[in-house]
Amino acid sequence: MRRSVHVPEGGRFLRRLFVFLGPGYLVATGYMDPGNWATALAGGSKFGTALLFVAVLSSLMAIVLQSLAARLGVGAELDLAQACRRHYPFPAAVGLWLLAEVGIFATDLAEVIGTAIGLQLLFGLPLAVGILITVLDTFLVLALERAGFRKIELFVVAMLALIAFSFLAQLIMARPDLAQIAQGLVPTRRFFTDPEMLYIGLGILGATVMPHNLFLHSFVVQTRAVAEPLEKKREAIRFAVIDSTLALFLALFVNGAILVLAAAVFHATGHTEVAELGEAYRLIAPLLGQPIAATLFAVALIACGLNSTVTATLTGQIVMEGFVRLRMKPATRRLITRCIAIAPAIGVTLYAGESATAQLLVLSQVALSVTLPFAVVPLVAFTAQRSVMGELVAPRRTTALAALIAAVIIALNAKLLWDAVAG
Repeated sequence: MRRSVHVPEGGRFLRRLFVFLGPGYLVATGYMDPGNWATALAGGSKFGTALLFVAVLSSLMAIVLQSLAARLGVGAELDLAQACRRHYPFPAAVGLWLLAEVGIFATDLAEVIGTAIGLQLLFGLPLAVGILITVLDTFLVLALERAGFRKIELFVVAMLALIAFSFLAQLIMARPDLAQIAQGLVPTRRFFTDPEMLYIGLGILGATVMPHNLFLHSFVVQTRAVAEPLEKKREAIRFAVIDSTLALFLALFVNGAILVLAAAVFHATGHTEVAELGEAYRLIAPLLGQPIAATLFAVALIACGLNSTVTATLTGQIVMEGFVRLRMKPATRRLITRCIAIAPAIGVTLYAGESATAQLLVLSQVALSVTLPFAVVPLVAFTAQRSVMGELVAPRRTTALAALIAAVIIALNAKLLWDAVAG
């Protein structure tokens, strides 16, 4: 797929920019997974719109880190996995590869549960049956593989548009208070004095950046056939950053819409303990008086799962080829990853009941928290080294800001991990 998308030498600014639009939307998929939905629902139902500023702040932090991933891909012509293989000792690279695989399996586990819940809500299927049905997405990957990379991007953009439309329609039905939304964009003193509010806010912030997105983004920007002159690469980096920034603002809209919807529908009616996807689905229709609202919620959840199927498969290929130069057909990779993911989901559902999948979803986020530092730290380090990046090394201010953001996210994830272990 590298250099498979033609980049015109000249032409107008918008025409050149259009060629680079697409990779960012694959990345944006990882910022609206079921783990993000759960924290946004909990925050909105418990505290209204007061935590909206946290969603905005977390998206801004993600934009900075994803810009470094794009810079690495275009500037060094390496994805993050390849950079680790080239610049670290082989045993260290293998260790990082295994940790990256853990993160991918954890992400896929969350998507299996989310998609299965969506199928259950929409069609009334038992959760175990929905989990087994998710194996069929292998055929989706196979079809998209044959269509070409640009078609993959179009599919992902279409699914994101469906998700955004679903929540926009629900917001119109809910008629949230615009004044309260504006107030939620400003931090309050209560955020620092209320332990529960602070905890949920940290959950929203700490679960934002997904490690697999850094591997994915550093590769997909290389699908553009950028010319060798330095100025062309600088332009490609600018366009890639614009692309990812626009896409992450779309992800911010979706996450913010979930939080605002929970505030307008649940918090305003006294339902302040809504945190599970199934509970939100069952309550949203009677509280809004619109049965279609629940259907839109479930459709968005399934669309999110389909998108994540594509991005998880791509990321799996990237880390295998980059770290250990192991190649595998996308459909085969998808089937193996999905089978590994559905095994614990099926086991927990049959042994402990459907309600236990919520704890499994939390466990998947814990696994992501463990693997996050092993992707973020190398990324910041590589883009700061002239020996790796050459003239396209990241500016010192950007590196300093990214290092601070990485430290904050890692610290928050460490706290969430400790809280999960401590119960």
